[in-house]
Amino acid sequence: MAEVVNSYVQALRELKAKPAHNLKQIGDEWCTPEEIFWGISVLYGPFTLDLFSDAQNSQCPHFYCAEDNALVQDWAAKLQQVGGAAFANPPYSRPTQHKGQYLTGVKHIINHAMAMRDKGGRYVFLLKAATSEIWWPEQADHIAFIRGRIGFDVPAWFVPENEKQVSTGAFFAAAIVVFDKRWTGASTGYVKRDDLIAQGKAFLAQVKWLAERKGRAA
Repeated sequence: MAEVVNSYVQALRELKAKPAHNLKQIGDEWCTPEEIFWGISVLYGPFTLDLFSDAQNSQCPHFYCAEDNALVQDWAAKLQQVGGAAFANPPYSRPTQHKGQYLTGVKHIINHAMAMRDKGGRYVFLLKAATSEIWWPEQADHIAFIRGRIGFDVPAWFVPENEKQVSTGAFFAAAIVVFDKRWTGASTGYVKRDDLIAQGKAFLAQVKWLAERKGRAA
């Protein structure tokens, strides 16, 4: 896959290379907590494709990072190849382009998700519950509002510049948004954050148990 190198990608590389960082510099790079990711996967997955990753933090075997530009990729074709569903914790920065193609901009991301939805496949977004924004996807097939704010994690490359830059997480009201034309359930609903965390922890515990069992049998 050809690498897309542009001002957005270059700025991200330079930021990662710095010896220390401020929390305000994280921007698009806040990460989905592991237990939340797997809790959502239990309900709407299994997830095999991470649509917006920095490669270091992907919890899926297949992913797109900034160098790939997810907005020029055929998500539906990829899911037909690998199976499962796609997950997205998208960037919220202002729209940027490279050679006439958008890389960021939530409105453009949602438009691409709708185009892929029409081709088939399931695309599950963890979004800020910003219902007043023009990009808010009222046209999605299912929206589950999360009761309880979600705390997002700093990326693996983040080195706090001082003690004031040590994060306890970025907390947002959030919703799980599903694009899937085969969806037959309710159009809206609610899910508890603590239930997502409990389901995620239970899934990870099962994976650990299975790995240990296979290790003993080897």
